Amino acid sequence: MILKMVTRLSKNYNIKSSDALLITDIQKDFLPDGILPVEGGDSIIPVLNDYITRFKNFKTQIFASRDWHPANHISFKAQGGPWPPHCVQETGGAKFSPDLKLPEHTIVISKATDPTHESYSAFDGTNLASKLQRLGVTRLFVGGVATDYCVVNTVLDACKLGFETVVLMDATLGINVNHGDVDKAIKTMVANGAAQATIDDFPDAVDVLPIEETAPDGLEEKPLQRAEVKKKARMRPKGSAKRVRTER
Repeated sequence: MILKMVTRLSKNYNIKSSDALLITDIQKDFLPDGILPVEGGDSIIPVLNDYITRFKNFKTQIFASRDWHPANHISFKAQGGPWPPHCVQETGGAKFSPDLKLPEHTIVISKATDPTHESYSAFDGTNLASKLQRLGVTRLFVGGVATDYCVVNTVLDACKLGFETVVLMDATLGINVNHGDVDKAIKTMVANGAAQATIDDFPDAVDVLPIEETAPDGLEEKPLQRAEVKKKARMRPKGSAKRVRTER
């Protein structure tokens, strides 16, 4: 498992309506027992779910990119590429992990759909940029796999397009095919303007506590109930939301 960080100053990120969360390629073929697994790839899913809960409860848009290769894709070894066939359209390996708790209204971005063109970036050959612009997104938070392939290329494109871009360092993992690839990817992202964050950089807030999908309407109709929920939340230990989650 390759999870690398560089020294940085802590910063508080308050989630805003102009933010978006992008989760890259949490697909079965990239996870343990998959065709092209990132070692320990499933270990970041609980952390990603934590971020999903936070962004969803602030009503910010969530995106999930996926490799969606045709069977004869140029990146496959049979066509002279470096990789075994993986994430082929409509196959089980191309599905998102069932442990990833994507909300119903997640926008899915399918990439690498052209059999003659390799696409690591979620922006390459997709409508991601136009969707972000149409939604008024100015800051993009990115996590997923792999740090030294799809994450770094996506982040670099986001920076070039003018988005304030933040890499979620506790929710990304790399492959490190060549020793130092992950370190190089991180340094390249930072050198091109990307910031780094972990869950500790998001201040605890009542609004991020998990609530049922129907709760917001119900609480709006019942002010006393809403006040009671907030009161209970304030009584929770402050540090509890900062620990890395495990699925229950």
